[in-house]
Amino acid sequence: MGGVTVTDAPSAQWVPQDGAGRLAETAQGKCFTSDLSVDEFILVRESGFVPLGLVMGTSMYHLGLQYAGWKQSVELTTLSQAMYAARELAIERMVAEAVQLSADGIVGVDLRRVGYVGAGEVLEFLAVGTAVRFEKAPGSLRAPSGKPFSSDLSGRDFFKLLRYGWAPTGLVMGSCVYHIAHQSIRQTLRQAGQNVEIPQYTQAIYSARELAMKRMQDEGERDGAAGIVGVRVEENNQVWGEHGVEFFAMGTGVRSVAATTTSTLPLVVPV
Repeated sequence: MGGVTVTDAPSAQWVPQDGAGRLAETAQGKCFTSDLSVDEFILVRESGFVPLGLVMGTSMYHLGLQYAGWKQSVELTTLSQAMYAARELAIERMVAEAVQLSADGIVGVDLRRVGYVGAGEVLEFLAVGTAVRFEKAPGSLRAPSGKPFSSDLSGRDFFKLLRYGWAPTGLVMGSCVYHIAHQSIRQTLRQAGQNVEIPQYTQAIYSARELAMKRMQDEGERDGAAGIVGVRVEENNQVWGEHGVEFFAMGTGVRSVAATTTSTLPLVVPV
């Protein structure tokens, strides 16, 4: 079995030797692989796209240190940038594999975060999806950048999007890691036994969410998207404890195109 020797940090376009061999076989028209369900596979085909094979990208990231004052509610910019960069590397490497298959896009993308026991400062981000090609006019529905688009929409949503004249431009995201100020002992005693809002938590969490959403929206505009669909916002404080929280926003940027199919959505009856 082949391997890879890494002397420097791999680039965003880096594909390991073993992966390159698998992709070369897939590009030759051998049996494709896909993480699509049967229903999703049929609907992607109905949309005019041919599945080419599974593509993936990964990034193992060590998070640095950043300190904030005990009474400060403030963004931890070093950590925000690290969490974004780690995810971006995983997605870009997945797209690099799709380029090797001459794909027009990637559908059904799953972006996962994997933590390791006893190593809270080390995280892995893994992006997996199915590379596809537009059968009627290969290359015509790629992202405005000329690279394959990426989308986390289901096969059903992908079909409906194209049916009504919209196409993905790519995954867009925003991240914000925020430190929430501690309460003073006096505040804690004053609130004991009462139902009362904790204002520093409310304000900090609201600010963190807004920053993540704004960054996702700005990225969509830079990528040429007219809008973003399927947005989800996730909260995580497993790494930093109760006074450190990350908000992560992600969705699929879309633009208006000519409809690729006139088919109606098939009725899928469960067995």
